[in-house]
Amino acid sequence: MDRVYRVNYQGVGQHVIERGGALYQITGDIFGAYALGAVIPGGLSAAGLRTLAPVTPSKIVCVGLNYKDHAAETGRALPAEPLLFLKPSSAVIGPGEPIRLPPGVGRVDHEAELALVIGRRAHRVPRARAWEYVLGLTCLNDVTARDLQNRESQFTRCKGFDTFAPIGPCVATGLDGEPRAVEGWVNNQRRQASNTRHLLFPIDYLVEFVTFVMTLEPGDVISTGTPEGIGPLVSGDTVTVKVEGIGDLTNPVMSE
Repeated sequence: MDRVYRVNYQGVGQHVIERGGALYQITGDIFGAYALGAVIPGGLSAAGLRTLAPVTPSKIVCVGLNYKDHAAETGRALPAEPLLFLKPSSAVIGPGEPIRLPPGVGRVDHEAELALVIGRRAHRVPRARAWEYVLGLTCLNDVTARDLQNRESQFTRCKGFDTFAPIGPCVATGLDGEPRAVEGWVNNQRRQASNTRHLLFPIDYLVEFVTFVMTLEPGDVISTGTPEGIGPLVSGDTVTVKVEGIGDLTNPVMSE
């Protein structure tokens, strides 16, 4: 398994690959052909090396109510098919960047999720071939203005604020659909804990379902839903999404 990061290295945002404990520059395109280049001394801790969001998606497709326990805590019926909504690319931030709470919107919640990154253009992909189109897996925090969501029938506004889509810290490649623990932590206290074995609609099914509707481009993201335990964030909090085998995505929270 490789971990693909996007970092600010020597003043330029670029992808690098962690393999066997070493961090490598790459030549080429992670969505096409590439080769390992020089080792970056000091790895991710190297001076001046800042981790960015691993991809810059044209769109983020999210799946609502994809865990039975989360549907139960919201008082909503289980969907008969995936419930889709979009987050704009302008909502994306990387590890360590602040989630900014907009003024006057009321309660804002964390939602820890496993997400997948598309590796090549995907249009009406059959489920049996879904993993051929997945570059890898990452963490995503589907930050949500809950009071707005509760009084509107559409999710665009409550999910679409700037900074409401932290992604990272990397894209873990070479993985499959085996069950993975998903956790959400706030101020070092665990609030969410589940496993992707409890997804109503698994990753391969979601790839087929979403790409029947819309073409996904390299770098686009499908986020698979959050388990129970969603809760409010306040200025001064630190929130972390942990996904087994991928890593930790941590962001501070502050008022805008």
